[in-house]
Amino acid sequence: MKLILVQRKAGSRAIELGRWSWAVVSACVLGLPLGLTALGYQLGQANGAEDALHERISAAEAAASARANALAQLGADAENRLTAMTRKLAELQARLTRLDALGVHLTELAGLDNGEFDFDLVPAVGGPAASLSAGIDPKEVENDFARLSATLDDRESQLDILIGLLLDSEIRKESIPAGRPIAAGWLSSPYGSRTDPFTGRKAWHDGIDFAGREGSDVIAVASGVVSWSGERAGYGTMVDISHGDGLITRYAHNQENLVAVGDLVRQGEPIALMGSSGRSTGPHLHFEVYKHGRPVDPASYIRRNRR
Repeated sequence: MKLILVQRKAGSRAIELGRWSWAVVSACVLGLPLGLTALGYQLGQANGAEDALHERISAAEAAASARANALAQLGADAENRLTAMTRKLAELQARLTRLDALGVHLTELAGLDNGEFDFDLVPAVGGPAASLSAGIDPKEVENDFARLSATLDDRESQLDILIGLLLDSEIRKESIPAGRPIAAGWLSSPYGSRTDPFTGRKAWHDGIDFAGREGSDVIAVASGVVSWSGERAGYGTMVDISHGDGLITRYAHNQENLVAVGDLVRQGEPIALMGSSGRSTGPHLHFEVYKHGRPVDPASYIRRNRR
């Protein structure tokens, strides 16, 4: 078979191809498109596999991100529960301090031997050593808190009864809160809903504020036993007085306390000096009344006349 090459200047040339040469040329001419087609197909397959790989990686990253977010939420929930339990523990510790103060006072009034009933000592405990086979169960801890709270409620009730029996009749007449808790000043913020002076938002106010001159007398509105005298977050320098029958009065933001835990105070006696400690904008007294552990409006007690 001849292959004729046509050239403009040199004229035509005839090249004679043998059978095998022609077969090679035919294979090249026909095989090139097929090869290009196959190459394109392979490249398409490779690109598809790469896209699928990217999709799988993206899905894996999304799943990992979701798991990380879930773990972060669990951590935040655990932190919130721990904070709540810490606050509850602080409340129970404050109640224990109040019980200790009442117990010491009742022991002195009853004339009991120091070793017979000593509130100053930590109760003795013991038992064989044992290792924990598992971690701490939060539910079990919550149950322990509930049992401890119930025990404290029972003890507080019994001590309230005892202090009512031991106080003489004259002091018992003075054990109901009555009158204003300051020697001089004016009401600056009532009980209930108000605009928070720091945030500007609506907030609940559990007491009544009395503004006055810094260093003026803060007085007890009823006779009782001092169950707290010291610092408390937000309240600053603070005094709590237990009056029996579940009644407690609170005097906060003091400049200085004049009484100590366990002191027996009489109605109208100075217990502190007005100040601006804690979360306060200026000299004033924050006054609260608690009835069986819940804050109540002090206004009804303030309006009462002292006997």
